[in-house]
Amino acid sequence: MRNPKAEKAPHTAARTEPVTLKVLSYNIHKGFGPSRLKLVLKEIKTAIQAVHADLVLLQEVVGHHTSPSRQFDDWPDASQFEYLADSIWSHYAYARNSAYASGHHGNAILSKYPILFWEHIDLSTTRFDKKGLLHAILDLPGHATPTHAICLHLGLFEATRRAQTRALCRRIETAVPRTAPLIIGGDFNDWRQRVGHALEGELGLTEAFRATQGHHARSFPSWLPLLKLDRIYTRGFESTATRCLKGPLWRKLSDHAPIYAELTLK
Repeated sequence: MRNPKAEKAPHTAARTEPVTLKVLSYNIHKGFGPSRLKLVLKEIKTAIQAVHADLVLLQEVVGHHTSPSRQFDDWPDASQFEYLADSIWSHYAYARNSAYASGHHGNAILSKYPILFWEHIDLSTTRFDKKGLLHAILDLPGHATPTHAICLHLGLFEATRRAQTRALCRRIETAVPRTAPLIIGGDFNDWRQRVGHALEGELGLTEAFRATQGHHARSFPSWLPLLKLDRIYTRGFESTATRCLKGPLWRKLSDHAPIYAELTLK
């Protein structure tokens, strides 16, 4: 993990080749099942590895915690994002959203491709609902222009989400060139489907599921998905395939179902 304030992206010779990215976005519920009673981190690891994604955007990832390691024998010695990345995703970044006496949790990006740098942006509007975004820049093979990837978790209340969406738009307008490929994935908590108006109208983004299926994915709750909370927005990509991963396996692993998209650089 490296901080963008300390580095500049290396110069890359101009070249452009077709690139397809397999992207998974998943709120892992801090590694616990929907009831919050059973640690299922090992099962989550096996399940997401089987998807064979190139880029994984995770929310509610525990970066550090002292208590569960004494309560659960299978609590990993490493942080959850390092444990999940394993040898599959050799590049990763993590930024905490919420800190407490026993530890902290936040967003994580796991990537098969180099992360040139990353930065955390605090989106919190109150001290009771700490949220943020993790902005990383990726070096994709065969493409001269770096790809920007943002993993985020928005708040539970509509007024909060409006303010956070404005902050997200400002971040993109100031830090992401219009010519740069962009992926935004995460838990938008946008059950009224209003966030997309700003992202699509003001920034020219396209939501992967709306592009391929005509509607956002129903991803919450995982045991009976009704609400369309999780999204993957893109700019500079064509969405060629999308899936919301449901069924007996996934409903035991988190309260959210993960969403998956195959994206081809235009």
